[in-house]
Amino acid sequence: MIGFRTVETKPMPPDGLSELIAAAQQDPAAFGKLYDCYLQPVYRYLYSRLGNAHEAEDITSLTFIAAYEALPKYREQGQFAAWLFRIARSKMNDHFRRNRYEVDLEAAERTAAGEDALGVFIQDEELKRLRSVIKELNPEEQDLIRLRYVADLSFVEMADLLGKREDAVKKSMYRLLARLKSQME
Repeated sequence: MIGFRTVETKPMPPDGLSELIAAAQQDPAAFGKLYDCYLQPVYRYLYSRLGNAHEAEDITSLTFIAAYEALPKYREQGQFAAWLFRIARSKMNDHFRRNRYEVDLEAAERTAAGEDALGVFIQDEELKRLRSVIKELNPEEQDLIRLRYVADLSFVEMADLLGKREDAVKKSMYRLLARLKSQME
């Protein structure tokens, strides 16, 4: 299993990412920088779906192993995060097919170090109510929340991952947030 580091990192800006990907395709040792950039977002997303740290670590490891193996075939189009999360979702879906279960978004809150993933929207005393409202969302809407606020993907990356247009993803997210806000009031 790939070792997990506790250092919080953010995905690299797209301007330096292309060079890093090209370097990793030429020299496997350079893949470590991609791993460092995306480890925490991938892990948080998987943990928010699985609710089990060991399983999330295992699937995160499988994700990065698969990405490492597929990297020579990857063609940079500015959406590396979407490509990586597509692999993560595939590995997670394989896991669900084998195990037949899923947890709710409550697990995502437990993974946060410092500010929780949903803290952008609410005060601490409203978190319990928000969890309840989110539990009532359909799985696609819950996944939008996870991808945006747990995995910290941009709208462009989410659109590429979901096979939709960016404006459609934004519109869906803004409508969903408006609905959540009205339900919270």
